[in-house]
Amino acid sequence: MRKTAHMSRRPGRGDAGGHWISYSDMMASLLMVFVLAVCYSVYQYYNMLEIKTRQLNEQQAELDRTTVVLAEREKELDAANVTLMGKQAELAAVQIQLDAQEEELHAAQSALNAKEDELNRLQLTLNEQQDKLAAMQLLLQSQQNELAAQQGRIDALIGVRTDIIQTLSVALTRANLNTQVDPNTGDILLESTILFDKSSSVISTEGQSFLSNFLPVYLSVLLSEEYRDYVAEIVIEGHADSDGTYVNNINYASDRAKAVARFCLEMNMSGPQRELLQKLMTVSSRSSADVIYRADGTEDKDASRRVVFKFRMRDAEMISELNKLLTQ
Repeated sequence: MRKTAHMSRRPGRGDAGGHWISYSDMMASLLMVFVLAVCYSVYQYYNMLEIKTRQLNEQQAELDRTTVVLAEREKELDAANVTLMGKQAELAAVQIQLDAQEEELHAAQSALNAKEDELNRLQLTLNEQQDKLAAMQLLLQSQQNELAAQQGRIDALIGVRTDIIQTLSVALTRANLNTQVDPNTGDILLESTILFDKSSSVISTEGQSFLSNFLPVYLSVLLSEEYRDYVAEIVIEGHADSDGTYVNNINYASDRAKAVARFCLEMNMSGPQRELLQKLMTVSSRSSADVIYRADGTEDKDASRRVVFKFRMRDAEMISELNKLLTQ
């Protein structure tokens, strides 16, 4: 600068002082401007610094407040965590209880399923028993119906037997035959003294006369159209007293019964009547198995030696069995 000033001062030495003053003023002005600029810049800097500081302080204060809030929130969070941990513990306990209850529920469900299976089995058994009961009821109803029908047949047969017995009694009385008809069974007992001589199995003359009068009356009732369909068998049964052996008495009683049966078949009757009699007549021997006693307990040997006329109704066995059942 000095060189420049020196060179500029060469042309005229007389105005050199003026130029120097102008240059100094200019430099001073520039310096002033620079100082002002610097001052302004410093002012702006401090102003900005103050603003920034204030902003920072405000931010710091906000940060402090936020820190306090965060600390409080952290405390709350810690408390919430403690509460949460407690809730989690409670939840775990509840979960344990739920698991136990679920196991109990599964066990109860299994038991219920078992009970349902048992109930189903019982229901099936009950249904089977009900079906069996229904079948038994049907069978019982059928048996009751059959029993009622059989009872009707029994009543009818009993009624017919009663009618036959009454008819026999009336017919024999009208024929003046001294015979007794059992009012319950219809059996007619003929003592041996009427038909045979003692120790004989040949029918006596008096016996033939009696049978000639007795048999037509007896057979006219049993072989009549009214009753013959109900009669299943006519039995001529021989009896002996206790004298002799049982085996000998079988033959003895049988011979007498056969003699009476032979006399019956040799009587004068129609062919169909004889054929029917042959189908119905049976000869049997009771030997000495059913002797007759007097009131004092001694055997009445004349009465024991007898021939008995019996008749059996159709289905008599069934009637006998049913009567047993009905009287139980």
